Amino acid sequence: MKIAVIGTGYVGLVAGTCFAENGNKVACVDVNPAKVESLRSGKIPIFEPGLEEMVLRNVQAGRLSFTTSTADAVVESEIIFIAVGTPQDEDGSADLRYVLAAAREIGRAMNGPKIIVDKSTVPVGTAEKVAAAIREVTSHPAFIVSNPEFLKEGNAIEDFLKPDRVVIGADDEEARKVMVDLYSPFVRTGKPIICMDTRSAEMTKYAANALLATKITFINEVANLCEKVGADVTKVREGIGSDARIGPHFLFAGIGYGGSCFPKDVSALCRTSRDVGYTFRILDAVQDANQFQKSVILAKVTSLFGEDLAGRTFAIWGLSFKPKTDDMREAPSLTIIKKLLERGAKVVAHDPEAMKEARRILGDTIRLVESNYEACTGADALLVLTEWGVYQRPDFETIQRLLKKPIIIDGRNIYNPERMRTLGFTYHSIGRPSV
Repeated sequence: MKIAVIGTGYVGLVAGTCFAENGNKVACVDVNPAKVESLRSGKIPIFEPGLEEMVLRNVQAGRLSFTTSTADAVVESEIIFIAVGTPQDEDGSADLRYVLAAAREIGRAMNGPKIIVDKSTVPVGTAEKVAAAIREVTSHPAFIVSNPEFLKEGNAIEDFLKPDRVVIGADDEEARKVMVDLYSPFVRTGKPIICMDTRSAEMTKYAANALLATKITFINEVANLCEKVGADVTKVREGIGSDARIGPHFLFAGIGYGGSCFPKDVSALCRTSRDVGYTFRILDAVQDANQFQKSVILAKVTSLFGEDLAGRTFAIWGLSFKPKTDDMREAPSLTIIKKLLERGAKVVAHDPEAMKEARRILGDTIRLVESNYEACTGADALLVLTEWGVYQRPDFETIQRLLKKPIIIDGRNIYNPERMRTLGFTYHSIGRPSV
């Protein structure tokens, strides 16, 4: 099939590349000429394992192209995906200005009937707004489809090529059939293509992310209680996660969720609820609890060193909101670093992939170093904030030698407390007894 993807951010780039990988002819559109030129050479602006190689392979094969011209891409395509950003507005709602602008631009370029697919995460009712925006500028038929993405950063290629499910919201039967045909090669192992109306598809994406965010928040709350009563959250997780009704996924205690999806989507769903006169009480509590969880590490720091941290230096391992990405949007590290600096501390940090993004966001307020061990040199304590693989099995003797005192505060529970006690560390983690 001939496909256009408007927007080459995380979702658009992954979707366009994976469609091309399956033999479709895909044109990806971006307004930034420099970005388009870079993408044409196979260089991508984000870190996602396997994506750069796949982009280059499909560009060289002629299946994937990049352009600044929406009109050219639309004219040549049967299906047009809208994958532009939907940033969080000041009131917590999703800002649809870029989605609707893309819709109008598509409408002005249409040369016949087209299937227009909302791939961006959008509130319930957006499909109707997209349809109205297109009708303002063209008389050609436009069939609007909602096709939410369920990609995990760091595993996006696998998620797209081998999805757990594909959700297609289509109010037109012929558009539904075309979309099922497009996705059928991705579900040959029997995973479902679930078809529904557009409003239900839009709600499905928000509901899925909100439930996962709730699950993370619940285990974090359990972890905080475990510390109070002397229980071990890792044992509790094992106990409840083995229940088939609950499952083990998203039950790792830590310092709160971040990233581009969970915070924004939970907030948008709360806003949608308020707009229709309903209070989503659980999600209001999830937002409050997640914000609180980002302060748990600081409480452990101040319990050891006092409220005034002037003259103290803290090593930080991990800046991205999760491993296998350079994404620092809503990362707990940002909140923790800000609170440390406000109390007069100095911060020396390392991350395997997020250093460039950290420099952009934090500037010279902290010191960024190329080695995780270098960060420990002369520090009062090591704070582990992201569970990157490179941090899982470090040289503890080196850490002990470089720190002023052997103190580790582990926000991701990646080390064994008993082993840390044996090695001579003062060790604090989340929801487990300190040693």
